Amino acid sequence: MTLQSPRTTARSLDAPGAASDLTARGTQIRLEHVTKDYGIATLAVDDVSLTVEPGEFMTLLGPSGSGKTTTLNLIAGFETLTEGTIAFNGRDVGALPPHRRNLGMLFQNYALFPHMTVVQNVAYPLQERRMDKAEIRRKVAEVLELVQLTGRDDTYPAQLSGGQQQRVALARAIVFNPTALLLDEPLGALDRNLRAALQTEIRRIHREVGSTFVFVTHDQEEAMNLSDRIALFHDGRIEQVGTPEQLYREPETLFTARFLGDSNVLDIGGGTAGDTARWDGRSAGWDGRTLAVAPTTVAAHPGVRERRAIVVRPEDLGIALDQADVPPGANCVAATVRDVEFMGPYRTLLLNLGSVGAPGRARLDAFGAALSIGDRVQAWWMPERARVVAA
Repeated sequence: MTLQSPRTTARSLDAPGAASDLTARGTQIRLEHVTKDYGIATLAVDDVSLTVEPGEFMTLLGPSGSGKTTTLNLIAGFETLTEGTIAFNGRDVGALPPHRRNLGMLFQNYALFPHMTVVQNVAYPLQERRMDKAEIRRKVAEVLELVQLTGRDDTYPAQLSGGQQQRVALARAIVFNPTALLLDEPLGALDRNLRAALQTEIRRIHREVGSTFVFVTHDQEEAMNLSDRIALFHDGRIEQVGTPEQLYREPETLFTARFLGDSNVLDIGGGTAGDTARWDGRSAGWDGRTLAVAPTTVAAHPGVRERRAIVVRPEDLGIALDQADVPPGANCVAATVRDVEFMGPYRTLLLNLGSVGAPGRARLDAFGAALSIGDRVQAWWMPERARVVAA
């Protein structure tokens, strides 16, 4: 009896990149071999090269200390380069101070002037640029309408909710038509529901403004929800760059697979030079069974003798009570149920995979057949729904 079949997900990874469809009103930001050395044991940013296309929403994602915020500060000019170059539309800006880079900034703590009204806060960068008063009124009115704060002109920050204060900060950051907008964990201080609402607003505003957005977060779901592309940082370097779907469906390393969502990981060891062809799609042994590997699922080949692992997402892992119920052509390993978590629309099955007891997860329909702790099952997946990565 098959209890669960993996869901089929529509894929379009061979389609043109997201940046090709974006408005050209934004600015290209190019980082080449960017390095920041604070004189400690490890580099804060280590030889980072990245191009953010005009009008693109690029997210710098990674754990604390991975280098993402330092990279944003280097783009902003708040930190000085140790090595490398940063260019806006081909113009080297590495020597320019922050105020000469014409960038909008949005921070987690809003940084609003408490003694100024909403209108005064938003108008401030225009007044600093000595713009005509009539033009200031027009621009402020337009941007307050964009962030849906029309009618709150004379309100002070203390009279606004956290979400409304962040909208004011966003309006102030974009009112002067900046080269690009840099957002440093701007939603980190908000509760979950408000974060979700403001994510929707940020996506809408990005589409309407058409500017280049560079967004920093450690929240994987936030990055997946907002971004055209994600640059995943790890130990000061970029681990992988791609669309949210590419990073989730086609991770190149085990770090990427584990950081972007839950993963079932089956270590399949290393190899010698003579074994390299096996990873072109023949087979890999695991726990006394032969596991088929689809050629298109093999990430960039690790070096000789480096360890490899098969990664299967929980939604791609099927569960059957008997091996006879496993679909033809599927890979299969024995598993033991160690816990069941009820998540509302689905249940998460926590597993011990194979005789080694590797931790695993599968998603079951909330109304499907129930399983109990200690039950023996067969965990299966189709070869084309897995990924072979460097472990």
